[in-house]
Amino acid sequence: MLARLIEFSVRQRAIVLLAAAVLVAVGTWSAVHLPMDAVPDITNVQVQVNTAVPALAPEEIEQQVTFPLENRLSGLPGVVEFRSLSKVGLSQVTMTFADGAEIYRARQLVSERLQAAAEDLPPGLTPRLSPIATGLGEIFYYTLEYAPDARDRPAPRREQLMELRLLHESIVKPALRRTSGIAEVNTSGGYEKQIVVQPDPARLLETGLTLAAFAGRISENMRNAGGGFVEIGAEQVVIRVTGRATTAEEIGALPLKFTGAVQPLLVRDVASVGIGAGFRTGTATVDGREALVC
Repeated sequence: MLARLIEFSVRQRAIVLLAAAVLVAVGTWSAVHLPMDAVPDITNVQVQVNTAVPALAPEEIEQQVTFPLENRLSGLPGVVEFRSLSKVGLSQVTMTFADGAEIYRARQLVSERLQAAAEDLPPGLTPRLSPIATGLGEIFYYTLEYAPDARDRPAPRREQLMELRLLHESIVKPALRRTSGIAEVNTSGGYEKQIVVQPDPARLLETGLTLAAFAGRISENMRNAGGGFVEIGAEQVVIRVTGRATTAEEIGALPLKFTGAVQPLLVRDVASVGIGAGFRTGTATVDGREALVC
């Protein structure tokens, strides 16, 4: 057999050289287009459900959030592993599907079950699916900073971080999320810019207002309303009430109650209203300096 193969190769040199050339060309093309990775992604098909629970202890999160979600999500077709985690501020349920399962179909099945699970959870909690990403996915870190010659840069570092975060959330993050292959854009550090209303407990007590009533009066003035339309001849005039306060000054001028005096009791009479930042649970630094890391 070997002798015949050698004889054929010697007699049909053109065919052998052509086959060798084809093999070299195919091998070169395969080497160029072969996806190479130092750490191949071997993660199985997973769907993760995260629920932010800010006001409960881990034991209560397990009983009131994680356990009801487990009951609703159990029995999904194709699930081979089911595990959960309950810790301060977070309930996490992870489902592993069989190899070869289609990730989008798996997420669709979980989403349908989550719609029914909402009625079993405490009010105000919203379970969310994690992005389609794995623990071995590439992570790119970057910082957002003012240019050295920026003219409108605030002097205090706190205000700089507040403006940088607002710029990132409103412009940079939406642009990045439209990029192909981006699963999620997360932000660390900085301050979330907010209008902060700080009530004075002594003044509330003097005026007979509770904290819940005070917050309710403010929320009532944070909505716009539509009133339909009125037909005038051949035209329709849309009726709309613009009642949403948008600045700290407008919030401070909101009336709380009428006590028979000439002027009503306003928000600024019992509370301080100004620009501030929301509560945060961590920070980020670059070269020993607080910064906005994304």
